[in-house]
Amino acid sequence: MPEFTSRRGLLFGTAAVSAGALLTACTSNEPSKEESTANDQPVADDKPGKEVTIGFAGPQADHGWLNAINDNAKKRAERYQDVTLEITEGSNDTAAQIGQIETLINKKVDVLVVLPADGKALTQVGLKAMRAGIPVVNLDRIFNTPQAYRCWIGGDNYGMGLNAGHYIGEKLKDKKNARVVELAGIDNLELTKQRTQGFDDALKNYPNIRKVARQAAEFTVESGQAKMAQLLQAQSKIDALWNHDDDQGVGALRAIEQAGRDEFLMVGGAGALSAFQAIKADNGVLKATVLYPPTMAASAIDLARALGQSKGVSGLAEFEIPASLTLYSAVVDKDNVDQYMSTGFK
Repeated sequence: MPEFTSRRGLLFGTAAVSAGALLTACTSNEPSKEESTANDQPVADDKPGKEVTIGFAGPQADHGWLNAINDNAKKRAERYQDVTLEITEGSNDTAAQIGQIETLINKKVDVLVVLPADGKALTQVGLKAMRAGIPVVNLDRIFNTPQAYRCWIGGDNYGMGLNAGHYIGEKLKDKKNARVVELAGIDNLELTKQRTQGFDDALKNYPNIRKVARQAAEFTVESGQAKMAQLLQAQSKIDALWNHDDDQGVGALRAIEQAGRDEFLMVGGAGALSAFQAIKADNGVLKATVLYPPTMAASAIDLARALGQSKGVSGLAEFEIPASLTLYSAVVDKDNVDQYMSTGFK
């Protein structure tokens, strides 16, 4: 994740009122007023500034990735002397989460960071905060309207599937009649559909590869083990597996070991520490995982602080923070796993 330490680039004006003025502009080494104004525009950095109270509301941390979201937010806030973090007790009950956010609104926090249990269901409370003059950073699960948030930051589910498909495709591009299977997440979630679509679109670039089976698990170890066992029983030989989630991948690996299967490569998803460790050990089928980085919560705190201090983002020429930021889903394998090891969640 980039740190907010570098200065923003220059903005150049292009007005000329006469040929003489244009000549002066072209030959002078003195900075223009426009350039000086751009350079002087405050940007967020690590130096203490205006004190900001950030309200943070997320779902219950009943999954390794969600727990990492909370940890990243807390640790990032602790880094800043000028940030006070008001964090709610996570809840998967939409009514309870709405009540928690309304409490933060009534406390008149300066900025809200919200990872909704259900983006659609919590849109109205996002609108309520914005109308009360409290800017909202919408984290990952998006509200139904941009009017409910000032900035959205989140992962790229389609890109996650796309990169997994291309990684597998490149590994199998010289193999005739290659067979792949997919262990998806919860099927009624839009993110699962997007991941599958990205994966399928990537595989279209490799005519020698065919997806022969797909099972949907539930992002849990138990469901991963059960659904993977079904895939292995139905498919006597496969060349690659893409698993959407590293937590359910723990169960999938158990099923693979119990079945005594090792003829294929496996690509995971999200970026769990256990996956990174298995990739580094390189003594099993798991060869890579595609990130869905929980560090987005730390970035959300950075953005909320910048909003509360009326600052922009360093490295960008604009005076304000962006309206949306989509994080890249990098592929982590044995060649770069050491770089990402510290970001792995438990």
